[in-house]
Amino acid sequence: MIDVEDLIALVRNYNPKTNADLIREAYAYGKEMHEGQFRHSGEPYFTHPVAVAAILTEQALDDATIITALLHDTIEDTSSTYSEVERKFGTDVAELVDGVTKLTNLQLSSSETKQAENFRKLFMAMSKDLRVILVKLGDRLHNMRTIKSMRPEKQLQKARETMDIFAPLAGRMGMQWMREELEDLSFRVINPEARNSIIRRFITLQRETGDVVHKITNDIRTELEREGIEADVFGRAKKPYSIWRKMEEKQQSFSRLSDIYGFRIVTKSESDCYRTLGVIHQRWRAVPTRFKDYISQPKTNGYRSIHTTVSGRDGKRVEVQIRTRQMHEVAESGVAAHWSYRDGVRAQNPFAVDPAKWLAQLTERFENSDDHGEFLEHVKLEMYSDQVFCFTPKGEVIKLPKGATPLDYAYAIHTRIGDSCVGAKVDGIRVPLWTRMKNGQSVEIMTAEGQRPQSTWIDIVVTGRAKAAIRKSLREEDRERFVRLGRELARVAFEHVGKKASEKALATAAKQLSLPSVQELLARIGSAELSASDAVKSVYPELVHASGDVDAKRAVLGLSEDQTYNRARCCQPVPGERIVGITYRGKGVMLHAIECPALEELESDLDRWVDLQWHSGPHGPIHAVSLDVTISNDAGVLGRLCTLIGDQKANISDMSFMDRKPDFYRVIVDADVRDVEHLHALMLAIEAESDVARVRRFRDLSKKP
Repeated sequence: MIDVEDLIALVRNYNPKTNADLIREAYAYGKEMHEGQFRHSGEPYFTHPVAVAAILTEQALDDATIITALLHDTIEDTSSTYSEVERKFGTDVAELVDGVTKLTNLQLSSSETKQAENFRKLFMAMSKDLRVILVKLGDRLHNMRTIKSMRPEKQLQKARETMDIFAPLAGRMGMQWMREELEDLSFRVINPEARNSIIRRFITLQRETGDVVHKITNDIRTELEREGIEADVFGRAKKPYSIWRKMEEKQQSFSRLSDIYGFRIVTKSESDCYRTLGVIHQRWRAVPTRFKDYISQPKTNGYRSIHTTVSGRDGKRVEVQIRTRQMHEVAESGVAAHWSYRDGVRAQNPFAVDPAKWLAQLTERFENSDDHGEFLEHVKLEMYSDQVFCFTPKGEVIKLPKGATPLDYAYAIHTRIGDSCVGAKVDGIRVPLWTRMKNGQSVEIMTAEGQRPQSTWIDIVVTGRAKAAIRKSLREEDRERFVRLGRELARVAFEHVGKKASEKALATAAKQLSLPSVQELLARIGSAELSASDAVKSVYPELVHASGDVDAKRAVLGLSEDQTYNRARCCQPVPGERIVGITYRGKGVMLHAIECPALEELESDLDRWVDLQWHSGPHGPIHAVSLDVTISNDAGVLGRLCTLIGDQKANISDMSFMDRKPDFYRVIVDADVRDVEHLHALMLAIEAESDVARVRRFRDLSKKP
């Protein structure tokens, strides 16, 4: 356990004017109150509050916060009272200790209803004094560092709660180092095998290549010295959880993963930051799209830094962060920098964010909500769930629904911005227009005079405002093209029920649908505002339901007569899903689901894109979809699974075993379905089977055309 004088020495390192006597008194009082109490490890309980206080000294926090750390469990776990703490150490400390006590009593991983109410209380505690959260985060960090002494089931509960709640909260507050450590400590409990595997690979890599971090650090220092730039250079391998997350997100093995090393350069001035950037880019080749300038566009929690990724020694990608000393202090402490001390006085850091303003930004969207459940949806994990809050380059907040894209963002600003959009940068990186936005991202829209909306945008956007604006623009700009496409779609739809799309039939359909003319009817069909089957139904309602399955050769609308199509094996789109066609030489048109990752490679090759949609009628069960099913290794389970799939009127066309373990099998089943509704019904039926542990759609990106 850290001695009181050692603790005071840690505080004096940044605050020589600290009230050492009051800290000694708090130390003695806490030790007395916890006398006879022990942790699961067998150590005296008071070792924990002292360790939390030591953690908070690393952020150069004020005396009140350090004393609160020493006393944070006294009101809850000892005979101490609020009034006694207030009398001995003042109202400020008493309120902080009381706030931490209330937070400790919140069961954040309890049932959803109770959890929602407790989340609201957590934010109420934050709004009174953010230092309460700082102490609680320090408390959780020490508990995670010593979690091995807990029961296994308790370890798992605490680790998941930390990963879901406290780690994202630390990150949101700008304390990235704490977020990374909390995530990695949780990862050690939740998936120890994966973490150990990554560590073993790091050891092997170091044995093969030597100390890469030391070599690159020396290379950077040499280049800076040559240019006369004074700076501190630090390098490190990224945390195992960070590596694991990248592997999962990119679906790549460790050996193929890039930028697993990170380097930080701390300069004397902002101008030196940009000089350093020039030195780095002159010496090493920069990786396109991997540059972010958070100095000119700081994050809301005050974070400022330049991020760039370059190809270093042996072609290894490394990430370099460049910042000044003051920026570095905020980057290490986040919002906590507001309370930090230097040489006995509150540090006047121009980049430190006022916690009151930061919290107001964070909570303004839901502070008046009376619905606990709605509140929980807003704050779970990254504080918000079904809504996304993005920032303009000027720091203004744009509210969008979950799943929104940069195009939705552009139209949310102004219809003119959306119509002329040619690209977008998210946090300084160029991204495809179909990218799904995440909370807290800064978005910059690039426009060009003469640019007009494309028909594929309809399937990219999710907001009604954007869809309406795009359709209006498309009608105005491409009315003639949509009329031609609509006429073809109508012809196919009428022929499907054995009728002709004559002018009289189309005029009758327009009248039945309350449209002013045949031209308007065809234009709306061509722009996907109205389906061709709706036009047929308005004239021949009795024939639509009796026409049988859609002809497989005519299942896709929008192809020319000489074009053939195939479903892409990488995403296996089925009727009912949004699709786009890509032309391939010698292969005809390949159908892709609109969210297929393979489309990213074709973003700049729009001439190959074809506007397509599935026929709206009933389709036959001929569309193979791969399902990844994990089942119990018991007699008869596989047979019951096959029977279950058959009962859902889906034929099994192929089956392969991916993994065989003593307790379970993992099997890939290819089932033929009618459409997306049939697929969902099939997956629900499989999921409900007691011997099925998991079922999900299997998409093999290695099978890209």
